[in-house]
Amino acid sequence: MDVYHLVHTWEEQPPLRKLIHRVEDRWLIDACWLVALGAVLIQLALGAIYAWGVFTGDLTDPVGPFRFSATQTQWIFSLGLATFAVVTIFAGRLEARIGPRPVAILGGLLLATGYGLAGTFADGFWPMLIFIGLMGGAGIGLAYVVPIAVGMRWFPDRRGLITGLAVAGFGFGALLWVQLAGSWGNLLANFGVQGTFLIYSFAFGGMVHLGGLLMANPPADWQPPGWDPVEAETKADAGAGWGPAEMLRTRQFYFIWLAFTFSTMAGLMLIGINKLYGRDALSNGLGWIGWGMISDSLGWQRSIVVMSTVQGAAMISFYFLGDNIVMLDLLLAITGFNFGGNFALFPVATAGTFGVKTVRLNYGWMFAAYAVGGLAGPVMAGVFKDTGSGSGVEVWLLPFLTTGGLCLCAALRTAGGGARSRWWGRATSGPTNTGNTPRQRRSATAGGRRSSLVARSGA
Repeated sequence: MDVYHLVHTWEEQPPLRKLIHRVEDRWLIDACWLVALGAVLIQLALGAIYAWGVFTGDLTDPVGPFRFSATQTQWIFSLGLATFAVVTIFAGRLEARIGPRPVAILGGLLLATGYGLAGTFADGFWPMLIFIGLMGGAGIGLAYVVPIAVGMRWFPDRRGLITGLAVAGFGFGALLWVQLAGSWGNLLANFGVQGTFLIYSFAFGGMVHLGGLLMANPPADWQPPGWDPVEAETKADAGAGWGPAEMLRTRQFYFIWLAFTFSTMAGLMLIGINKLYGRDALSNGLGWIGWGMISDSLGWQRSIVVMSTVQGAAMISFYFLGDNIVMLDLLLAITGFNFGGNFALFPVATAGTFGVKTVRLNYGWMFAAYAVGGLAGPVMAGVFKDTGSGSGVEVWLLPFLTTGGLCLCAALRTAGGGARSRWWGRATSGPTNTGNTPRQRRSATAGGRRSSLVARSGA
């Protein structure tokens, strides 16, 4: 019996089955905001990956039990990010086949199991790489896409805002788990790294399971009051429904993908090396919500250009101004806010360009950019930190200039590509609306050519 059937059998138990029916048939219809509540619960647990920095001090302590190098800690973090991103591709397909609730719950179980095994057996680098990086990252990847896809279906009129709310918990989760390990709960001081992993495993499993119970698709005829789907699709071309194979053949995909890669590389480099990241997680969580609201009014294209420009300038400024404590806190807040914006803007960009109906299938491919940024940014920082430990602040010049320059390139590329691709319309303008799919567009183009030939031959 596979894991899905185990979850399905558990859900068929009479008390739980009754609760699920009540949630789907009554609670969500009467109060669809519960979807957002469930999303936040799930994402609070998944945000644990951004709390990794709080463990790196104990893991690299030369007189401690682990004695990892900085590069080793960043490999664990980077593998978790990469696995997270890759698994989202398969999670979208799985969610389309078996529904959102089982996928979310399976992800929570895998995440909890990975941290539980790490807390029990992982006293060395390789076990921790497998349990935290591979298993934990896979669990996050399974559960992550569910709240985004479900939220967009319940709130098609506020895609930016609901996406920001749905994933804001990811940023706030980092704050929660960092502070519980530190000053709020003193878990690291009282229980050590592995004991904290064990405690977190129970919390992750419970939170994702509770949030997963609220992950259900709306009825087929659902629409928010006052929202006209025909008018909305005419304005935004949001009903096109391009599949992954068609999407991957377009220029627009690679423009957006590169912008996502460069922007996440900068943020993840900072998160991986900053053990106080949780202090700035508040600005990160606000960025998910804030940029979601901005994109609903300004449009995701302009929003990405502004966000990438500000992020690039802030990364370059770190090297020159970061020795001032006030400027350091300000720059951390700015970069945290912008980094959170990635996860509000790029799902909306994917839905607006290639279709809301297929976002659960397409966003996993777009999110692969996060895997590349997650490998490149933190590992680069770890290598520079190890090799330049005696060189002072100068060792950080190249990493900050590189990531800052790439963010500015993302802004220029998005602006330049947008001008040629007609991306600068208000809200979510997609490819030219000559049909609902690329095949229909090609047919329409071919028909137009034939008509032109007939007209010229008749003249």
